[in-house]
Amino acid sequence: MSEQSAEWTGRHYLHGGTVKITATDGVITAIEEQLSSTSDLWISPGLIDVQLNGIQGIDFNDPQTSPEQILQAVRYLHVRGVVHFCPTVVTSDSEGMSTCIRTIGQACDRYDEVRYSVLGIHVEGPYISDEDGPRGAHSREYVRDPDWREFAAWQQLSGNRIRMLTLAPERKGAVAFIERLTREGVVAAIGHTRATEAELDQAVVAGAAMSTHLGNGAHPVIPRHPNYIWSQLADDRLWAGLIADGHHLPPATLKSMIRAKGEKAILVSDANHFEGFPPGRYLKRRQHEVLLDADGRLVMADNPAIFSGAATPLNRCVENVARFGICPLGEAIRMASEHPARMLGASARGTGRLAVGAPADLLLYEQSADRRFHIRAAVSQGRTVYSH
Repeated sequence: MSEQSAEWTGRHYLHGGTVKITATDGVITAIEEQLSSTSDLWISPGLIDVQLNGIQGIDFNDPQTSPEQILQAVRYLHVRGVVHFCPTVVTSDSEGMSTCIRTIGQACDRYDEVRYSVLGIHVEGPYISDEDGPRGAHSREYVRDPDWREFAAWQQLSGNRIRMLTLAPERKGAVAFIERLTREGVVAAIGHTRATEAELDQAVVAGAAMSTHLGNGAHPVIPRHPNYIWSQLADDRLWAGLIADGHHLPPATLKSMIRAKGEKAILVSDANHFEGFPPGRYLKRRQHEVLLDADGRLVMADNPAIFSGAATPLNRCVENVARFGICPLGEAIRMASEHPARMLGASARGTGRLAVGAPADLLLYEQSADRRFHIRAAVSQGRTVYSH
């Protein structure tokens, strides 16, 4: 069988120098600096979204969603520059969650594109706080204590693809559960919690490695200090997922958190199937009504102080970080590519980086003077999967 080669030229997303990248059979084989170029294109790794509940009308949490729709979602994500992601299944009844997890596993088994794009399933809940505020938009009736037999059944249905689970450390049995997740190679993430600093520390000692959408899934009013947001922000052992849609975290808050977390800041979208929808009032999963504003803010209709996920894709979150003046666009891309790959343990094979030997998962893009992020092409395994 003959080797398949391809090459791309653009300005390196971090240092701005022009490089030519060559790939053979989907793997980067050379990165060569170019002395001169008139290209306006920049080149970076593809984006990685570790918290994605759905996209463009396709809901990963609807038991009626099919494997074919998961494939459609993967192809649409390429338009948004997302080459890898963690489909996220949230709190519901055990049967409903089982169905959704099974469907994602089936899509991975059936379609090479899906199997490659999915770095792992993220289960968010149901082992979270039942208090208003920390519980967020998760249904109280389905919140429960950790149950290893339930989780093991889900893992089997997924084809051993559950890679991350978000839970509240204060739940009964949570610390032992975190220890077991860690032994099994599953990232234990802290979220939707009201835990004390001591309980958070116990969770981290047990192996918890990530804060899910830090600053959200919280009481609207908390003591100024100490509180569970400050405690997680200050813990250098924890990665932090940050929703940069401009609503979940105001720019000043987002900037402060990125500054505090540095190399452990990860940009996530937390987007759901209302991404791309026009403003309006919608029924979400036949359970509750939500309001989608023209600016993309998505909230509970009966309590607009509580978000119901997000409706902004990851590429716009990346753009926001640059547009808010927090850091250059290239550094924002790094927080949505290299950082999540490192958190998931995927960087050892080069995922999320531009490096010889790494997968040829690339973006070609333009950036305007107002720091807008215009994706012109997405490449997965050395193959152009989107161009504009």
